[in-house]
Amino acid sequence: MIFFLQPIAFGAWFPHIPGIQTSLGLSNGALAIALAGMPVGTLTALLFAGRLADWLGARRLTLLVYPLFLTAMLLPFLAPSQLVLMASLALVGGSMSILELGLNVLADDYETRTRHKIMSKAHGLWSFGLLAGTLIGSLVAGYALEPFYVGLGIAILVQAAAATVILPLPASVAEKPATARRSGFRLPHPVLLGVCFFTFGTTLVEGAVADWAAIFLRDAFTATPGIAGLGVSVFILTAAVTRLSGDRLRQKISAGRLAQCLALIGLLGLAVVWMAPAIPAAMAGLSVLGIGAALAFPLGVTAASAAPGTSPASNVAILSFIALMGFLAGPLAIGALADLTDIRTGLMLLAPMLCLSFLLAPFLTRAGERATAATIAAAGTR
Repeated sequence: MIFFLQPIAFGAWFPHIPGIQTSLGLSNGALAIALAGMPVGTLTALLFAGRLADWLGARRLTLLVYPLFLTAMLLPFLAPSQLVLMASLALVGGSMSILELGLNVLADDYETRTRHKIMSKAHGLWSFGLLAGTLIGSLVAGYALEPFYVGLGIAILVQAAAATVILPLPASVAEKPATARRSGFRLPHPVLLGVCFFTFGTTLVEGAVADWAAIFLRDAFTATPGIAGLGVSVFILTAAVTRLSGDRLRQKISAGRLAQCLALIGLLGLAVVWMAPAIPAAMAGLSVLGIGAALAFPLGVTAASAAPGTSPASNVAILSFIALMGFLAGPLAIGALADLTDIRTGLMLLAPMLCLSFLLAPFLTRAGERATAATIAAAGTR
């Protein structure tokens, strides 16, 4: 439930991006610079988010940051300029990254304690929450309602529901510093880096579709605001449905092989987007692309938590940091290429990202194997 509730306000923002672009008079390149505020805030927050999660514990962190994120989510609707929009999105990105770190650590802790796999289902419900938000946003855009007041209503309802769900959860104990921890910077373990850069490739696809799908449908096919917003919705829907079956798939096929199959499906969807002659074909391509991108982050979180490192929370923070670094370059590159050519060509920059994920997917299996070996060794010692 807390995974489902978190992205509703976030999803309601996406269908309004074309309208915000028009009202502020921004080119695609200028919009890309403003959208880069979110990854800037995210990366800044992730520099200390892992230590904050270790100190407070995931439950307490989630409880504290939920209202901060929902408040920040209202600010982009009030932005009077490109600079203020960028700053507002930086606050959104920073608060959201800390909140999502808490959610992922809670889910991983549950899997570790119970041996019951829920990570993919949790992310599937996150996607359904995002889908609900995008549908609300599409309706608001289609009927030309005031998005700020709708967003305020969403924030109040979501906060009330989230607090009701989080408070009864068992208190998570903040992790104690590991004895092997040293001061100063240490390069993450190669297996963890491989997992992180695998996730980097596919999460960039998710962010790019969220930022640019509505603009693609508007510019390429002159879609109305309500129809353009549905482009994000179909992507999220197929990703959510795929994530609901992800935990079962993880039990039948290795994580690395599963990730490679999905990367190929993503490339197929991107090809359909490139060749689409009309809105229905473009929607079909976006839906296939959603299947391909669905499991990268849940698989990455599970593998990063199992990889060598100081703590699961710190590893997930490193994963999030590296995976979201692409969000700095991605919106800028797509926007710049779209200004030089068109938005359809700009989206093709996602192809090498999916190829990167395909090549690095075996690191997911290696992380799981190392964790299993460590568990067996610990059991033998006892």
